[in-house]
Amino acid sequence: MAYDLIPNRFLSFPGNSLSSIFDDDEFFNSPVSQNGLSISEDEKKVYVEAAIPGVNPDNVEVTFHDGYLWIRGEQKKEEKDKKRKFYRQAATSFSYRVAVPGEIDQNTEPEAHYKHGVMKVQFAKSPKVEPKKIKVNVEKQDK
Repeated sequence: MAYDLIPNRFLSFPGNSLSSIFDDDEFFNSPVSQNGLSISEDEKKVYVEAAIPGVNPDNVEVTFHDGYLWIRGEQKKEEKDKKRKFYRQAATSFSYRVAVPGEIDQNTEPEAHYKHGVMKVQFAKSPKVEPKKIKVNVEKQDK
């Protein structure tokens, strides 16, 4: 039946208990993803992964400035066949710019790794600063 592909919550009518994406814990616990870009974090690090299949990592520029990560690059291909008077040039370019969440440790250098068409960048988070108690010295009052 055609309705087998439609979740039951979309077939409900107003007034019936409608589900919401806000009721779905998996929605909020999954990494953010947008056009081949994923962002996730744990207690110690922030992770950014960018899909750049078919691009030589030597043609990729990764920069971090003012809390923003920018991954950009270009891949060019040229084909020539003198027997057929054939010439083709193709170019692929991409640019990811994303605000890195959390307090990033500015004293620790981010790490970038490329493997199987995925650029992975890791940022160390700043250690949590605990509130510091200040001892109050009570001065004696002169009478």
